[in-house]
Formats: sequence, structure tokens, C-alpha cells
Amino acid sequence: MKKSLLKKIPDNIPQNIMRCISDADIYDSSCSPEAKVYYIEKGNGYYLKCSGKLSLKKEAEMTSYFHSKEIGAEMLDYISEDRDWLFTSAVFGDDCIHERYLTDPIRLCDTIAYELRKLHELDYSGCPVPDRTAEYIAAAMQNYETGNYDKSHFPDNFGYRSADEAYTELKNGMGELKSKVLLHGDYCLPNIILNDWKLSGFVDVGSGGVGDRHIDIFWGVWTLWFNLKTNRYRDRFLDAYGRDKVNKELLKVIAAAEVFG
Repeated sequence: MKKSLLKKIPDNIPQNIMRCISDADIYDSSCSPEAKVYYIEKGNGYYLKCSGKLSLKKEAEMTSYFHSKEIGAEMLDYISEDRDWLFTSAVFGDDCIHERYLTDPIRLCDTIAYELRKLHELDYSGCPVPDRTAEYIAAAMQNYETGNYDKSHFPDNFGYRSADEAYTELKNGMGELKSKVLLHGDYCLPNIILNDWKLSGFVDVGSGGVGDRHIDIFWGVWTLWFNLKTNRYRDRFLDAYGRDKVNKELLKVIAAAEVFG
């Protein structure tokens, strides 16, 4: 993950967090216009995320839950005032877009597939988001109604020729999507942290919850295509995850939902 050293500490950081980080170097580590992310170089490292009011509430809850499973960052503070602030420890290691991992794509493909299957086999009792699938479908349907359709981030085998075509696929198949596993929700290489090829934890779990495994499987296939610039690892990923749990028709339904954002 890229980091740019800041010459001046942002003056809107809440005071109780500022007291912890005022003597540290702070880096801008943002990768999305929706949120500012700061890396604090102190001790083993910290991350501070800032976004719109109440936008990080679910991420704070899911971060705590993943930490309780020993597969995520420790949630140190969550403040919701005029803006939301989420303060966490850094997960030790490097994300999967580090050169070390990208230069060994076969091992990387197998590793993230195995780790995803292990995640999906965890006990999800007490998860604060018990039906992520219902939320996921509702958001896709609402975005269709408001005209939010964008297939630009998907190659032909992920996308649809029109919004109506995608909507028909989604409407016909959404009843088959279940909530049966613990989801990451945004299972992409930058959100998977490895230490010498061993999982240290997951980050950016705000879209997680109990949901249909095909959401994560779809993003696992997508991130290999996007970050490795090839679709040659699609079948290998599905084999390594386990074909016994993969329904290709449901991957088409997820693709239909995703073009609506």
C-alpha cells in the first residue's frame, strides 16, 4: 500500500486520538475518494480512517469481530461526531499487492483461495451483521432503480451488455443467495495481509457479515484478474477454494449485482 509522508498533521483529528499519535510520522495511505486513511508510524503501526458520519460504524463493529476471531486488526477507538474516525492497530505483514507476492502468482492464487475457504468455515455466531446477503441484494436493487450502472471495472466475462440484462439475471437468481458463511465482503489483494506467506489478518471488513460465499469468491477471482492483468488464474482459484462449494450460476448473479455498485 502506498504511503506519502505528511508535512503537517491534519488539525481535525479528535484530541484523544491526537494525544496518541502527535509525536509520530503520519502518512496518507488513502486509496479511495470515499475515505481518508492515515498510517501512523509508531510502535508496530496504526491506521486512522476518516469518512462521513456513521459511515464507519459497521466497519468498527466488524473489525472488532474479526479481531475476536484473531484474523483482524484491533479496534482501538471509534468516534462519530461530524465525521467518523476509526483508529486501529496495524496488522503485521504486507498486503498481497506487495511485489514479493505478485511475482509468485501461482502461490498467491492458491494462498488466497485456501485462506478464503478457511474464513468461510469459521463459526460466525455473534456476528454483528447476521444477514449481509439481504443488505447486499437491497443495495443492488436500489442502485438499479436510481440508474447506477457501471461495468467499466469488469471484463466481458464479469459484466453484462446492459443494465436491464444484469437486472434480469439478478432478479431471477437472487433467491438462491443465502447467508451461511462469514464474509469478508471486499476480498481483494490489498485487504489480505500476509507475513511470509502466512495469514496475519484481514482489513477493510466494513462490507463483511454473514452472507453468501459467492460474494467473496467473485471478488477473489476479480482481484486476481485486476491485479495480475490476466484471467488465467480464475479456474485455479476455484479449484484451490474447492469446486464442491462453487456454483458458477451464482457467480453470474453476483456479477449482475456488482455492476450496480
